[in-house]
Amino acid sequence: MTTDPQPDLKPLHPVLYESAVRSALLEDLGRAGDLTTDAIVARDAQATAWIVARAAGRIAGLEVALFAFHLLDTRVQSEIRVSDGEDAGAGETVAAARGSARAILSAERTVLNFLGRLCGIATATRDLVTAIRPSPAKVVCTRKTTPGLRALEKYAVRAGGGANHRFGLDDAVLIKDNHRLIAGSVCEAIRRVRRYVGHMVKIEAEVETLDQ
Repeated sequence: MTTDPQPDLKPLHPVLYESAVRSALLEDLGRAGDLTTDAIVARDAQATAWIVARAAGRIAGLEVALFAFHLLDTRVQSEIRVSDGEDAGAGETVAAARGSARAILSAERTVLNFLGRLCGIATATRDLVTAIRPSPAKVVCTRKTTPGLRALEKYAVRAGGGANHRFGLDDAVLIKDNHRLIAGSVCEAIRRVRRYVGHMVKIEAEVETLDQ
């Protein structure tokens, strides 16, 4: 059960997620590695892992998640069967990995953690986008992301058909309630901003009433 991929969904460059995946693996492997797998599984044992969707949803983050296998053993080969931005049905195989059994078992939880998080965001976004049709309004995400995972979570929103707002504080000016309180008014805040930033910088202001 697939849909056409989101037309503007460009793959993430590995530089955007390599450190996040490494950190996740380090949390699991610690200093001594996977004690259980290393004790039970022979070093040269080979295995195939099938990643199957437990429930229907929108796919996001497969390349990111499968990268965990690659970090533990570059010889592990991955196969993506459902692309990011497409829907998968319950019980559908979305990806597979073949190679070192040790690498596959040790990275398994990291892979599933990333997929669960990113597919969940993409699916929730898809549902919101569907709910507001045929309105021209857009579902847009903010900077309220998990520290260290912003690029990945915003990518998942795009996979779900949503759009991204600012990635960081340096993208654009967004005058919020606390800025208004300190400046005294929206207009005064805008005047101060215009004296500080160049004409190419986008300025937005949050308001609570039409008078503002």
